[in-house]
Amino acid sequence: MAEITHVIKRSGAKVRFNPNRVANAIYRAAIAVGGRDKKQAELLADQVEEILKNKFSKDNPPHVEEIQDIVEQVLIKNGHDEVAKEYILYRNEQNRKREERNQKLSHPSENIPWAKLWKVLDWATKNDLNTIPKMNARIENGEFPHIVHESESAYENEVSVASDLILEREDKIKVVMISGPSSSGKTTTTIKLEQRLKKHGLSFVTLNVDNYFFDLEMHPKDEFGDYDFETPQALDLPLINEHVSALCKGVEVKIPFYDFKTGSRFLNRTNLKLEENQILLIDSLHGLFPAMTKDVDDEIKFKLYLEPLLQMKNEKGQFIRWTDLRLIRRMLRDATHRAYNPQQTLEHWHYVRSSELRNIIPYINTSDYIINSAMPYEIALYASRMLSLFEEWTEKFIDDPLKEDAFKRANRVREFLQEVIPVEDDSSVPEHSVLREFIGGSSLKY
Repeated sequence: MAEITHVIKRSGAKVRFNPNRVANAIYRAAIAVGGRDKKQAELLADQVEEILKNKFSKDNPPHVEEIQDIVEQVLIKNGHDEVAKEYILYRNEQNRKREERNQKLSHPSENIPWAKLWKVLDWATKNDLNTIPKMNARIENGEFPHIVHESESAYENEVSVASDLILEREDKIKVVMISGPSSSGKTTTTIKLEQRLKKHGLSFVTLNVDNYFFDLEMHPKDEFGDYDFETPQALDLPLINEHVSALCKGVEVKIPFYDFKTGSRFLNRTNLKLEENQILLIDSLHGLFPAMTKDVDDEIKFKLYLEPLLQMKNEKGQFIRWTDLRLIRRMLRDATHRAYNPQQTLEHWHYVRSSELRNIIPYINTSDYIINSAMPYEIALYASRMLSLFEEWTEKFIDDPLKEDAFKRANRVREFLQEVIPVEDDSSVPEHSVLREFIGGSSLKY
């Protein structure tokens, strides 16, 4: 039986074969249909590897598509039709997305809030912040503090609008869900929103969904073999739905507690009940994921979505990507608060992004209101703090097939940061700014 050492990627690059990735893929598909038998996933992966060794060799490595074909065959042969269906559906969806990117289709995406974007673009144009050259001209003119003021005022106004919309329905709303992808500013926005509601006699009672994580041994893993805390399937969605539904009806529940040190969940730990003038708050990446609150009437929900919807073009006429802003924000936050190396954040970001595209972005247009958390001035601060790192990563990863995504992202960020006039002094940024959540120095208690 031949040894399999490498795999051919779709790009044609040859990379090391990691059998754990097969087991992880099977387990993730099983979780999507309600299964959590990790041992069974590993046994099925062993069957896949055995077939690969019989069909391929060190000198004749398999293509990734051939491996996926064998996974489907093994799942069906062993009677796991539902898991196979989920695996096939996900694979087909990924192929469709790749084809669309390759064909550069011009039809508008359903996952983009076009009406909101027009408003953001109109504001940026009126304030000469819709291109990097225009913002540079204002910075050269000594207007950086004024740009900060304009940006912060626009964001604060959007938080006020969200507050007003909740107050208009205060007699009906029982739960507010604040959602959005990683580093979109949910924590700061939640604090600011509650400050406004308190003035009207309302307050939030937080349901910390982190306590609903399954035990670590039941967690799905990402393609790097790390436990994936960012997928909704890492959470006990049926129990969250049961508890939220009960709380909205005035019933007391006992919420669990999750110990991150041991990776263990303990059920029925803390009593929770909504009192008069209290609103249940769910601040979560997956707040809009349907299964989380499927039995809760939409009439008593308020769904808020956050995203840094920056509408600014570089010198080539290309819009700066929102995901790149959030990548930098997360690097800064992780380095400051989680002792996490920024390079690790970069190398794992494509997996974070993949999860967002599957489980968060598709629900953006189901929200009741969207807040733009982008601060146009933030890229000038990043140019001062982060440009040298992105230049280093671009050079480091340029010829590494395993770091292809990291190279593309680093190079893209490097290019637009090089165009921006760097600003080192952040003293004009308010201590309560949403940006302080990432660059540090916030007066808010997180």
